[in-house]
Amino acid sequence: MQLTPKITQILNHLETIQPFNPQDSLDGARKFLETMSLQLSGKKEAVAVIEELHIPQENHQIPVRIYRPKGKEIQQSSAIIYIHGGWFIAGGYETHDAVVRKLANKTGSVVVFIDYRLAPEHPFPAGLNDSLDSIKWVIENAESLGIDPDKIGIIGDSAGAALATAVSTQIGKHLKFQVLIYPAVDNQLNSKTWETYENGPVLNKQGGIEAWAGYLPEEEKENPLAIPVLIKEFKETPSTLIILAEHDPLLDDGKQLSENMKNAGVDITISFYKDMVHGFMHMGELLEEVQSAVDEMAAFAHQNLKSGE
Repeated sequence: MQLTPKITQILNHLETIQPFNPQDSLDGARKFLETMSLQLSGKKEAVAVIEELHIPQENHQIPVRIYRPKGKEIQQSSAIIYIHGGWFIAGGYETHDAVVRKLANKTGSVVVFIDYRLAPEHPFPAGLNDSLDSIKWVIENAESLGIDPDKIGIIGDSAGAALATAVSTQIGKHLKFQVLIYPAVDNQLNSKTWETYENGPVLNKQGGIEAWAGYLPEEEKENPLAIPVLIKEFKETPSTLIILAEHDPLLDDGKQLSENMKNAGVDITISFYKDMVHGFMHMGELLEEVQSAVDEMAAFAHQNLKSGE
């Protein structure tokens, strides 16, 4: 495994991160992701407005954060739904704030960030249901949100890409495009790249086993909506861009999902980021590839939003 000096510098830094006063290993994992994002994401871009709302459900509320890009009229904007990663057990507003700001400004779209319920407190299908319910709510309330309901796409990273994949098989006819960033779509963790990168960088196999165990109830272990690599039916899935990283244990799982989608007739583009590691989108302080990926996602979004006009 040949790592670039910048990646080596980042990995050395990650080894020094000590989460503040973790209550247990789960709390430690959540705080580690927050600290990593805070320290490595780089300067946050200014956006026009950030609003926080709560979508009322029967027994709970789903928090969402709405990012409006700089220099854009609010009315009838295109929109991107963002579903965050964190092994289904971590992540939220602060871990992905820098990336989402970049995406809003570069795409010129309103970004709706869903703060879905996390496992193990809320195992599958809680996160998926929150994602589906939030998107349906955005579509139903598009006018008052200043969003064009016919110009909505979805982006998810890692575990969020697994949720996005499942979402788009359910309500993909409402979505113009989908971007999946290093998707976490298989609970088996037995691919060749998992063998190669069992101990990292960034992810390790033991952490993955524990995360999936907390996310996936016994009775859901064959459910394709929980394990998207098992999905065979992609008839609602929109045009999809999959971003893969070279030194990522999830690389083979992402390739397998791409193959499954291609075989099912999905219009798919695969983008391979050489030298990159899992989670590189949080490392904009040192990696210019973060802006390259944002630029690529924005171009893909524009192309697919225009094609529906």
